[in-house]
Amino acid sequence: MSGTVKIVELTVDGVPYLCPECGSPGFTLDGGLVAAFPADANCDYSHHWTDPAITTGDLPRIRAASSGREYATDEDTFQVVIRGSVLAGTLHPQVTVDDVRQAGGVYWRRILKPGIRRKRRAAERAVIKPVKAAARKAKRKVTDAADDAVASTKAAALGAAWDLQTGGHESDPNYTPEPVIPCGAGCDNGYFHLDTRIYEIPEVQCTVCRGTGETL
Repeated sequence: MSGTVKIVELTVDGVPYLCPECGSPGFTLDGGLVAAFPADANCDYSHHWTDPAITTGDLPRIRAASSGREYATDEDTFQVVIRGSVLAGTLHPQVTVDDVRQAGGVYWRRILKPGIRRKRRAAERAVIKPVKAAARKAKRKVTDAADDAVASTKAAALGAAWDLQTGGHESDPNYTPEPVIPCGAGCDNGYFHLDTRIYEIPEVQCTVCRGTGETL
């Protein structure tokens, strides 16, 4: 019936009133249906107890003695005499207009601004991702074209080598080599003479000097 009173700290006749289990100064007082019944106390660390010194009927008197708060720096204090004992302390602060005004900057810096920054980054990623994908696709096309060129070059070289081995190449009968450094592969003026006959050819061109007979 009388609701809840949230205590930050409390003294009874100048002596700190603490949780009997953990010594925590902060606790709540919950009223029941009968004013004479002890209020239920629960500390900030979930310990529970009742004390006949503070009853359900005392809670409205504690709230009535509250000083209230006008500015963010104010504390909500109280002092009341109950059955000959002086109860004094600080209540959990109620939010004021000044609290909201002072917290506005903190709310902007810690919550709104980071949230806006995250949304902006998400939007940037949404734009950059397709651009990067297009760049990767273009790069793959360039790489594929280069691979094709290399493959064509290799194919041409293999074809020329096959032509040389199968007699598809005809040397120039009018070619007279200039004085040269002999080929290091040991060929005879650019050719190797064969004892056997592969496709009825007596010799094959040296692939080191490419038929010149000299070191390239």
